[in-house]
Amino acid sequence: MCAAVLDEYCGSVFWNSSYVEREDPDLPVCLEQTVLVWIPLGFLWLCAPWHLLTLCRRTKDTGCLSRLYTCKQVVASLLFLTAIAGLAITLAEDFGPNQDVPKAERSPTVYYTNPIIYAVSWVLVLLCQEGLRRSGAIDSATLFIFWLLTAFCDVFPLQTVIRAALRQGEIVDLPRFCLVCISFGLEVIALILSGLADISPDAREVVKKNPEAGAPFLNRITFNWFNSMAIKGYRQPLVQEDMWALNEEDTTGYISQHFQHFMQTEFAAARQRYQKKLAKKQNKQPHSETFQNGLSSGLGKGISQDVLMMEDRVKKEDEKAKKSKKKKEEENYPTSWLIPTIYKTFKGILLESAFFKLLQDLLSFASPQLLKLMITFTQDKSSYTWEGYLYAVLLLAVALLQSLFLQQYFQRCFVLGMKVRTAIMAAVYKKALVVSNDTRKESTVGETVNLMSADAQRFNDVTNFIHLLWSCPLQIALSIVFLWQELGPSVLAGLLVMILMVPINGLLATKARKFQIENMKFKDKRLKIMNEILNGMKILKLYAWEPSFQAQVQGIRGQELNVMKKFAYLTSVSTFIFSCAPALVSLATFAVFVVASSDNVLTAEKAFTAISLFNILRFPLAMLPMLIAAIVQTTVSRKRLEKFLGGEDLESDVVRHDPSFGSAVNVCNGSFSWEKDGEPQLKNVNLDIKPGRLVAVVGAVGSGKSSLMSSILGEMHSIKGFINIQGSLAFVPQQAWIQNATLRDNIMFGSPLEEKRYQEVIQACALAPDLELLPGSDMTEIGEKGINLSGGQKQRVSLARAAYSQADIYLLDDPLSAVDSHVGKHLFEKVIGPKGILRDKTRVLVTHGVSFLPHVDEIVVLVDGVVSEVGSYSSLRASKGAFSEFLDTYAKEQNNKNTDKSESEHGHGVADEDLVPEGDDTQPDSPLEDTVTATLKRGNSIRRSQRNSSFRARNDSKRKSGNVEEINKGQRLIEKEAMETGQVKFSVYLQYLRSMGWGYTAAVFLVYFIQNIAFIGQNIWLSDWTNDAAEYYNMTYPAEKRDTRVGVFGALGVIQGLFVFLGTLLLANASVEASRILHSRLLDNILRAPMLFFDTTPIGRVVNRFAKDIFTIDEAIPQSFRSWILCLLGVLGTLFVICLATPFFTIVIIPLAVIYFFVQRFYVATSRQLRRLDSVSRSPIYSHFGETVSGLSVIRAYGHQERFLQHNEATMDENLKTVYPWIVSNRWLAIRLEFVGNLVVFFAALLAVISRDSLDSGMVGLSISYSLNVTQTLNWLVRMTSELETNIVAVERVSEYSIIENEAQWVTDTRPAKEWPDAGRLQFENYKVRYRPGLDLVLHGISCDISSTEKIGIVGRTGAGKSSLTNCLFRIIEAADGRILIDGVDISKIGLHDLRNNLTIIPQDPVLFSGTLRMNLDPFDRSSDEDLWKVLELSHLKEYVAGLPEGLQHEVAEGGENLSVGQRQLLCLARALLRKSRILILDEATAAVDLETDNLIQTTIRKEFAHCTVLTIAHRLHSIMDSSRVMVLDAGRIVEFDSPNNLLEKQGHFYAMAKDAGITQAEITSL
Repeated sequence: MCAAVLDEYCGSVFWNSSYVEREDPDLPVCLEQTVLVWIPLGFLWLCAPWHLLTLCRRTKDTGCLSRLYTCKQVVASLLFLTAIAGLAITLAEDFGPNQDVPKAERSPTVYYTNPIIYAVSWVLVLLCQEGLRRSGAIDSATLFIFWLLTAFCDVFPLQTVIRAALRQGEIVDLPRFCLVCISFGLEVIALILSGLADISPDAREVVKKNPEAGAPFLNRITFNWFNSMAIKGYRQPLVQEDMWALNEEDTTGYISQHFQHFMQTEFAAARQRYQKKLAKKQNKQPHSETFQNGLSSGLGKGISQDVLMMEDRVKKEDEKAKKSKKKKEEENYPTSWLIPTIYKTFKGILLESAFFKLLQDLLSFASPQLLKLMITFTQDKSSYTWEGYLYAVLLLAVALLQSLFLQQYFQRCFVLGMKVRTAIMAAVYKKALVVSNDTRKESTVGETVNLMSADAQRFNDVTNFIHLLWSCPLQIALSIVFLWQELGPSVLAGLLVMILMVPINGLLATKARKFQIENMKFKDKRLKIMNEILNGMKILKLYAWEPSFQAQVQGIRGQELNVMKKFAYLTSVSTFIFSCAPALVSLATFAVFVVASSDNVLTAEKAFTAISLFNILRFPLAMLPMLIAAIVQTTVSRKRLEKFLGGEDLESDVVRHDPSFGSAVNVCNGSFSWEKDGEPQLKNVNLDIKPGRLVAVVGAVGSGKSSLMSSILGEMHSIKGFINIQGSLAFVPQQAWIQNATLRDNIMFGSPLEEKRYQEVIQACALAPDLELLPGSDMTEIGEKGINLSGGQKQRVSLARAAYSQADIYLLDDPLSAVDSHVGKHLFEKVIGPKGILRDKTRVLVTHGVSFLPHVDEIVVLVDGVVSEVGSYSSLRASKGAFSEFLDTYAKEQNNKNTDKSESEHGHGVADEDLVPEGDDTQPDSPLEDTVTATLKRGNSIRRSQRNSSFRARNDSKRKSGNVEEINKGQRLIEKEAMETGQVKFSVYLQYLRSMGWGYTAAVFLVYFIQNIAFIGQNIWLSDWTNDAAEYYNMTYPAEKRDTRVGVFGALGVIQGLFVFLGTLLLANASVEASRILHSRLLDNILRAPMLFFDTTPIGRVVNRFAKDIFTIDEAIPQSFRSWILCLLGVLGTLFVICLATPFFTIVIIPLAVIYFFVQRFYVATSRQLRRLDSVSRSPIYSHFGETVSGLSVIRAYGHQERFLQHNEATMDENLKTVYPWIVSNRWLAIRLEFVGNLVVFFAALLAVISRDSLDSGMVGLSISYSLNVTQTLNWLVRMTSELETNIVAVERVSEYSIIENEAQWVTDTRPAKEWPDAGRLQFENYKVRYRPGLDLVLHGISCDISSTEKIGIVGRTGAGKSSLTNCLFRIIEAADGRILIDGVDISKIGLHDLRNNLTIIPQDPVLFSGTLRMNLDPFDRSSDEDLWKVLELSHLKEYVAGLPEGLQHEVAEGGENLSVGQRQLLCLARALLRKSRILILDEATAAVDLETDNLIQTTIRKEFAHCTVLTIAHRLHSIMDSSRVMVLDAGRIVEFDSPNNLLEKQGHFYAMAKDAGITQAEITSL
């Protein structure tokens, strides 16, 4: 019916099969004039409206018409003219002046309609191109496809007219012939033009920075725009500067903003659901259960004493309580809002990628059908040759399209993964800035960083493959449908086998997950200890405690490896099941098929179509369980993230900013606590501070001074009352928080530089002399946690930051404690006091420095969290209340001082307290009795244990004006992370294989090789089996032959599975072995590295080796190694089979191999470097995050959250700049490799067509079905090669730290006597030392002799070399010249541990490790419990420890945070007492303690260490006035060394220092 209409419309036959059933087929003219015209034009008309819309919108005309645009429009106009010409010809023929054509003979309708349709279409094209120009697009995909279709469809009419002309020997219809040729030529030109990018001049800059923005359609789908980077990366290693700018929608800011927008609505909804659920629960819950929960939460927080008392009595109830607690813990926060948020944020990409995946899935089923046709073609010798060529070309076309769609899909999925990771990381960072102290306490800094790294990465990995959730079932369903067509119901047998696999895999997956979780636990534990070891490295070295901690880490590592081994065994079982699956499935299916009825004969097309369908099935069946396991893992991450992101924020309404109040700070009847339901640390506080006043807050240890500061900052929970603040705040915390930036950045803290004000602040804060000593002046880079500054310098920088910030209210939490007394006085005068630069501001000063109190306007006295009195110095002095008690406590030692003398001497008019050199103590954290009831993690002490390193950059190099290079060398304290460039050396692979063991390695290769042979053998057997069909044509198939065929086929399949199983087992054992060796080597070496290494290497970098790199070695490398072997053997096997079938193929292999090789070399070089850049640019994200978390109170106080957010975004963008090209590089590679693979398919098919006479159909089926598989395997091979290279970098990085130069040996052959040192005599002989080769000397030839039991005080200005002296005694730094003798033994000749075990130091910062108290005192378990109780008694901690429920087993928190600073210092004293050595070094041990604790320590030392030689490095001269001799150091030389009295009479350096501290001859004599 339809055909008849068309016949009339064209005036010729529309379709007749005789056209194609011949050697030289052709298409009927009518078909060419209708269908082939309508296809491209239909496409154009469908897509045109999009482009025309831009014409309707009033966009501003860019004004410039590029040459390309003009050419495109000219071509379209010419085409329009050809259409008109075509119409004109027809009109002329029918209605010309001299033509009188009868109506019946006139041209058919098509000759009128086609030119008109074309003319309209060309006008449409003109409009589309104009619309494109206005929208500023560089090209159009739709137009390109349109031109491609047009040119393709016009090939047929063109060849028809040419063939007709050749057949007849002349051109019949010249005008039309010319028009066809001209329009075809123009269409080809248009196609070429539409493939070029039209970049406007203003977009050129953007394209320079980001070539993707200027890539035309063809380049976009083949990722050609990446070429320049691939080539650059091949020529030289890429660096961060080579990275391209990101697209707007890939930047952190953009992603984060969208994500936050959806997150707020989703979270609000979730919160409502959660509250409803809670309400329901409370209605249901019976009384007893509430009691249970109450009990459990009590235990959890350790709140009520009674509960702790009950604990022993009610063990049984406790068990129940624990269970209910577990239930309670499960989900006490709003859940299931994260996934919807992610979905809504990234809907667009998700849908696009789903569309491409769908197309690709459908196309993948075309290949087996074509294969079937191909086999039929080789069997049927009567079919025309052109059919074979057509199938070969179709195979190529389908494969190419499939590749293009697949790569587009992958590209979108990976970008999606990257965006999800970015969004989560940004959200975690943003949350961390506003999180309340409760939520913050629930997780350590490490765990929070983990949310950013591990959990975000999990989401990234899952989103990459999320579409497989629907795509796998779809592929499975389609495969079954097609298989049913081939083999009928017997498919069900194969299907059954597959379905049986699923529960088995599910079982394995859940088991594996259990191991995984267990493994994570050990990993976290190991990293926590590692973190502490690295933070407290100095202490470990000084106490020679490394072996104990090494054993701890190794223990955990051992457990971790055991779990890993179990996990690996499980994996090998599932691998076995998997590798057997395809063999078993095809065996089951074929066997049932053949056995079911004797008519069923296995023919080649049936067998190989089935096999290629089974191959398609393999992938979804393999992926589904993996995907499900990954999703399950991600749910764990989801819960963790939801818990953190949904946690409480700081209550923003604690602090009000109401301008109607007259005072600057107003606290109205306020009670505040650290925990939401905890007991208040501050009770009923009423404060009214007028603007411009200087108010001091004083009180005994733990009276709540720091808490008052925190409450004003709004960091505490308000139980009742409110705080009102007018104006901006600046805050100086008790322990200075220093960023890893230049000194200037630390002071300016984001404010613009005003030179005059800046200099003023530097002078006032006494930083000018320090700047002269720092190698880069104020541009010196300060290391992590300020490690190259001394405690005093950090505190002064912190104060300078506040002073520079020009805030209205200054909260100073004891800033004068960490500095020497004369510096403290200077700071008070110049900065804080009535004449300082902050004199017009409101200042709240927490202080122990009694000397400053007479100068303040008002004093607030705190006792146990209650304001006991407020008033001026004199009024409080007179009232004889808590304040005068406080004064008496602090001034009792000096009550014999003479007031007038001090006034006349200093001329300051300072009251008597000026003489207490009280600049030195930090307020400890929490009152003793309170430590049990509420384990306070104090806001300001969340500082990780400070590493106040001995490495002082100020000694690095005194500025040498001429010697610029020297300065630059000293300036960079932290070297840039060394990044290996270029190809991974082969030795690294060998090193890994060596760690695995050569025997294992060889066995693995051999086993896998045998497996591969079995696989090939099985398939060759199958092709032979299918040839039976021709042999026994029309005969009955003998049963025994059938059984043999099935039997051998099955046996080969099973052998294959067994060998894979064996190989995987061997590999699992080998890789666990390698992991063990590499980790212990790394640990060994890090613990033996000299202290200098830790001072110049950021901790994050070392932790990274233990975390990410060890993780890679544990999990990623074995995985990629196994895949690599399997892929390599797979590819070789495939090529072998194709060559077996069609020997000619060997010729094709060579050029393909060459292409392959080049693509791979380009890719691997670039990709590897991008991965390295990725790791390097990732570290700053985490270190900045860690820094932010530890400095939260400061950042919030200054209100700089926004600036830190932006900095974080910038850091993350730097990382994304390396991740994005890496994703593209994978696609770039894949598209090129798949092209090579598609050519393999094409040539295999082509050669099969050419040599079809000599081939049997079985071989053709075999070679083509194999080649169809090769594309994927090739792709995997390169990916695996490069992944292996990328991952093996971890081995390289780990071994880089396993060969650091070690310090001297721990124990040498020359061992000192058992009792050494028995006298404790010290001799320095011309001792010189420098910190690093190439730097100046720090000690210039020190010579002195200290006899047994002498008490020596060592004093000197900051940087005189006091700490260096102790470092030399312990050989933390080795001598450059000279030697030290202890009891006549040269310390450089004995082992470090022999030396360090026999010296004792009480270090500057009390560093504690998480673990029990017992472990902190005696990590080697050498002492008995009574010894420990004895030293605890001597160090005044006995009653405190006895009061703890666990006693010596009390768990110390990370960094000792659940003990106050004073208690930590006393514990260090206890350690020293326990060691009972003859030489004791006190390193400024009094700097962090209030006077009470100080007195305790001093008296204990005098009494208990009377028989020892004691060296005291003092900040306060008072503590050493009773020494037998005092050594005064200046710039690394001893300038004075004598008894204190003699030195004062000499009136030299010491006298000047004493005068500063207000000590005179008279007092000494009285002492």
